[in-house]
Amino acid sequence: FFHWGLHAWAIYIVMGLALAYFTHRMKMPLSLRSAFYPLIGKRVEGAAGNIIDTFAVLGTLFGLATSLGLGVMQVNAGLDYTGVMELSTQNQIILIALITLAATISVVTGLEKGILYLSNFNIILGFILLFFVFFTGPTLFILKSWVQNMGDYFQQFIHLTYWTAAYKGETEAWRDWQKSWTLFYWAWWIAWSPFVGMFIARISRGRTIREFILGVSLVPTLVTFFWLTVFGNTAIWFDLFGGGAENIAAAVGDSRTMPTALFMLLDKLPFASITALVATVVITAYFVTSSDSGSLVIDMITAGGHHEPPVKQRIFWALMEGLVAAVLLLAGGLVALQTAALTTALPLSIVLLLICWGLVRQLRKDPARAKKYGVNPLEIQREEKDRARKATASARQESMDLHN
Repeated sequence: FFHWGLHAWAIYIVMGLALAYFTHRMKMPLSLRSAFYPLIGKRVEGAAGNIIDTFAVLGTLFGLATSLGLGVMQVNAGLDYTGVMELSTQNQIILIALITLAATISVVTGLEKGILYLSNFNIILGFILLFFVFFTGPTLFILKSWVQNMGDYFQQFIHLTYWTAAYKGETEAWRDWQKSWTLFYWAWWIAWSPFVGMFIARISRGRTIREFILGVSLVPTLVTFFWLTVFGNTAIWFDLFGGGAENIAAAVGDSRTMPTALFMLLDKLPFASITALVATVVITAYFVTSSDSGSLVIDMITAGGHHEPPVKQRIFWALMEGLVAAVLLLAGGLVALQTAALTTALPLSIVLLLICWGLVRQLRKDPARAKKYGVNPLEIQREEKDRARKATASARQESMDLHN
C-alpha cells in the first residue's frame, strides 16, 4: 500500500493539475513547458521550453521502457509456468518485439479506435479476473484484510514516509531494500508523471481544483488497495491456512521466481489453466496500452502539444520504447531497468518542484481568486505589466552602462 498509495498519486496530481490548469484555463498547449509560463514567461516558446520538454520525453521514455521490461519478465514467467515458452532473455526480447508491434498498430489507429478499444477490453478482462479471485478465494478474509490493511496504512503513513533506517546502521540489507523498493518506486512514479499527468489533464476539463484533487487521490488509490488486497491477501491466506507444499511468500522473496507468484496463486484456484491464460493476456494488454498511450503522449510533447501528431512520429516513438526496453534488459536485466528509472527521475523531480512554484504563483493571480478575495484582476495585470516594464528598462540601462 505504501509504495502504490497516496504518494504515487500525489506526484500525478502535481503534474496533472498544472497541465490541466494551463491548458484548459490559460488556453496554452498541452505540454510541460506551459507550466513554466509564470516563471520564465514567453521564453517557454524557445530553447528553455525545448529543454523542459526534453526532460519530459526522456522521463516518459525510460519510465515506459522500465515498465515494459518488468512486464515481459512476468509475461515470460507466466508462459513458462504454463509450459508455453521457456524463461530466457531471448524469449523476453521476442515478447518486447511483439508487444511493441501491437502498440505500434494501436497507436497508428489513433486514440478513438485502437487505444480506446484495447483499453476497454483490458479493463473488462482485468475486473473479471479480479472478481474471480475475490469470489473463489477466501472472500470474508479478503474483506477483513482490506479494512485492516487500510487501517495499518493510514496509521503508519507519516512514520513510513520519513523512515530512512537511520538506527539500523549502514548494513547492506537495509540499504539495498531502501534503494530497491522505496527509492525505485518514487523514481518510477516521477518518471511516469508527464505521461499520467497529461492523460489526467486531458480528461479533467470542467472540473474544479477540489474535485480534481479528491478524484485523483481517492478513487485510484482505493481501487489499487482493493486490487492488491484481493491478490496479495489471497496468497497470504493460502500460505497461512491453505496447506500445500508451494510457498508463495518464498517465491516472492526470490527475484528469480517473483514473476511466477501470480501464477502459483491462480494454480490454487479453480480453472487454473484458463485463469493463467487470462492473466497473461491482461498483463500483455496492459503493457500494450501503456506503450501506445505513452507513445502518443511523447508524440504530443514533441509536436508542441498538438493532439494529432504525425503518424510517422507515432511509429518512431513506439519503436523507440521497445528498443530502449530491449537494450536495458540485455545490458543488465532488473538492475539496469531500476537504474534507468532512478536516473531519469532526478531531473524530473527538480522540474516538479518548479512546476509547484509556478502553479502557486499563477493561482494567486487567477481572476476567480481575485474576485473571491475582493481584488481587482485588472490591477493585478497592471502591476505585472509595470514590473515587466521596469525590468526591461533596468536591463536596457545596464546594457547601455556596459557599452559606455
